[in-house]
Amino acid sequence: MRRRGRSDEAAQLGRVLTQAERLLARIETRLPAPEVPRFAWDGHIAFRCLATDGGIALKGIRHPHRIGLADIRCVDSQKQELARNTRQFLAGLPANNALLWGSRGTGKSSLVKALLHEYSPQGLRLIEVDKALLTHLPDIMELLEGRPERYILYCDDLSFEADESGYKTLKAVLDGSVSALGGNVLVYATSNRRHLLPEYHHENLATRSVDGEIHHGEAVEEKISLSERFGIWLSFYPFTQDEYLEVVRHWLDRLGGPSGAWDEVRAEALRWALQRGSRSGRSAWQFARDWTGRQGLPSGVDPSSADLQD
Repeated sequence: MRRRGRSDEAAQLGRVLTQAERLLARIETRLPAPEVPRFAWDGHIAFRCLATDGGIALKGIRHPHRIGLADIRCVDSQKQELARNTRQFLAGLPANNALLWGSRGTGKSSLVKALLHEYSPQGLRLIEVDKALLTHLPDIMELLEGRPERYILYCDDLSFEADESGYKTLKAVLDGSVSALGGNVLVYATSNRRHLLPEYHHENLATRSVDGEIHHGEAVEEKISLSERFGIWLSFYPFTQDEYLEVVRHWLDRLGGPSGAWDEVRAEALRWALQRGSRSGRSAWQFARDWTGRQGLPSGVDPSSADLQD
């Protein structure tokens, strides 16, 4: 009798739970859909895309990195082409998504930030989108639909590993997706990889020649197909020694560093680059900060020997 009583109670409890689930389902259909977050940050020119429980939200960046176009040195052709494309975009004319690829520290990210600083008075805005949130690109475009400003979706240091599938979302949005980019949105991406994906020697073994034409294997074609979605490719190469020293001079002038004794500065700047294995704009900027800071210390003061107990 006890076993039968327990089984009856279990069956009754099961029926109650089933009815409760059905009731909750009916209630959920009558509840209003969660409101999609809209812009509420007047005065911001740069935003960061964040993940939320309901999808995504855009947070205004209080102090965006402000660098002028004149500070971007030794990449004049790349600067001119991307600036022209951005002006077309701002004028409501056809413009292309852009991929800036090449050596680290050569000004790819700084160029995009400089364009924002230059053209924000004309309505240019920037939204930084992390790789992990690329699947939300259609949601971001929905947020921007009908806005009067012009938005660059900025993907910095973008690359995908062989087993990642997020690149397919980006590829679909750039070209061929039902959720196409709106007329007030462009994608600017920077990467150290030309095709945004790792390339392996064995994949090139499938390349064949047909009537003198090169036909890549499927794996290579898949990787090339993403970067081809960008209408503009801009290549950034390692700086020569003269270019590196030109950037050093520029930043020393901007930071108010000593203008004399260039031979000494030059030797120190080259030593700095050698230690880091890189002659780049980033190395030049870092050296200029270090040198200017050291020269600004009072003569004879060694910070390492300061009494830190006071």
